[in-house]
Amino acid sequence: MRAALFRSTGPSSVLEFVTNAAKPTPAAGQLLVRNQFIGINFIDTYHRTGLYKVPLPYIPGREASGVVEAVGEGVSSFQVGDRVAYMNANTCAEYALASQEQTIKVPTNVSMEQAAALLLQGATAMSLTRLAYEVKKGDHVLIHAAAGGTGQMLVQICKHYGAVVIGTTSSPEKAETARKAGADHVILYTQQNVKDEVLKITSGKGVQVVYDGVGKSTFDISLGSLARLGTLASFGNASGKVDDVDIMKLVPNAVRLMRPSLFSFIKDKADFDFLVNPLLELFGAGKITIHIHKIYDLSDIKSAHDDLESGKTQGKLLLRV
Repeated sequence: MRAALFRSTGPSSVLEFVTNAAKPTPAAGQLLVRNQFIGINFIDTYHRTGLYKVPLPYIPGREASGVVEAVGEGVSSFQVGDRVAYMNANTCAEYALASQEQTIKVPTNVSMEQAAALLLQGATAMSLTRLAYEVKKGDHVLIHAAAGGTGQMLVQICKHYGAVVIGTTSSPEKAETARKAGADHVILYTQQNVKDEVLKITSGKGVQVVYDGVGKSTFDISLGSLARLGTLASFGNASGKVDDVDIMKLVPNAVRLMRPSLFSFIKDKADFDFLVNPLLELFGAGKITIHIHKIYDLSDIKSAHDDLESGKTQGKLLLRV
């Protein structure tokens, strides 16, 4: 089968497109899915660079949409021919395995592109706003990279819960994207002092929570932007892994620090449903929308990784199989 893989960790040049990868066979509780669209996420780059360790050679990817080709023993909720979207490992391939516990049927009024774009970043945003810190009406929330795929999801969901949303972006163009998603205030971190602007907006109090998917370059800024008893949810490493933390930095405002991960939150179907069901309800009601920045061919996965890591994209990146 066709697939993208890497045999060693490193820059995007380690990625290969092959046509002779082994087609997987579903075990009990699994589906074999013929993929149509595959979501590209920062976790794929963490695997490729070796920040997150994986066995080599490795097929990247953590989400996709497609059609069920076969089902394993004990699968009763899905059948051959179903349109599905799912989260699992090794999705950057023509065929991939899905657990029935982390798979949804795609409604007829939802495109397969939308289904592939919604699940992982949407569930991540739900986990951050419901579990890492439960956003409440009137909260001030700071979201870094607010024009990115996860950033736009976070902005929309926080606004749905009644928060005042402050986003950071690198350019006026991205600032407009963040505003269209619903951000009340946008700070251009390339031109403005983020901490100073946050304190101005909040009358010197700071925000109740910072959702920081950038990592190393924004960590201290995020800490400095928190209100007393605020929460920093540092959930990504787009600029690199955060350096070792001096716990005494948390003392001045008695702040909370969490390093959440979606796959740490989801351990069974109940966890999956807790995040995905309300996400699907919001999407179905038109409360959140998806912006797809670009769709690449599977064979062009290197360009997708390069574009994502460049920081110049706005919204979701997909691969077409």
